[in-house]
Amino acid sequence: MESIVQFFHLILIGFVMMLPLANPLTSMSLLLALGKDLSNFERKKQVRQAAIYVVGIMLVTYYAGSFVLSAFSISLPGMRIAGGLIVAYIGFKMLFPSTTLSDIPEAQQVEEDGQAVKRIVPNLAFVPLAMPGTAGPGTMALIMSAASQIQASQHHYAAWVILLVPVVVAGLLGLLFYVCLRSADRIVAMVGQDAVEAVARIMGFLLVCMAVQFVIDGVLTISSHPELYVK
Repeated sequence: MESIVQFFHLILIGFVMMLPLANPLTSMSLLLALGKDLSNFERKKQVRQAAIYVVGIMLVTYYAGSFVLSAFSISLPGMRIAGGLIVAYIGFKMLFPSTTLSDIPEAQQVEEDGQAVKRIVPNLAFVPLAMPGTAGPGTMALIMSAASQIQASQHHYAAWVILLVPVVVAGLLGLLFYVCLRSADRIVAMVGQDAVEAVARIMGFLLVCMAVQFVIDGVLTISSHPELYVK
């Protein structure tokens, strides 16, 4: 019974932490801006592909993150501070958004390709919808940091909980991503573009708060045991 409670508790924490950063509103806006010339069939196809890519990127980042940290001798506090800075940058961009797509190089490249070759349908699924629209550098940094924290305290949880929680959280985020993109036109028509931008700014503020806490945790860990991290 305790393991089941832990299972749903970690799923809730993981989903709430990841939702502001893996904000599907960004990808939804990109789809509406760049995919206006796509047929209904092609849009549905690319949305399905993008959802699969998002889940895949998150799971690979989670399970391979510890190997990357070990390979490059990156400490957990260093990862938290770096991830916090990246998340803060993304949060500030969401708080003070640009008015054009030119600030997203991947989106601009896709737009140029679509204009240059009219007969070829531009593929938006991986770039920019999945990356960096949803599973971008900030999302990956947060996942790697969370993976390190869970591994450090894995003796508090059952083995099956640690194994299944990342899969469920990634699946839920991928499902939400898919639903939002499939219903992008209706969502914007129903709530209005102003409401979408307001929600994005609120999530940006939450990201900045999370990022500051990441940096504080990293600095406190280093200051408490400097001999372990300062060479």
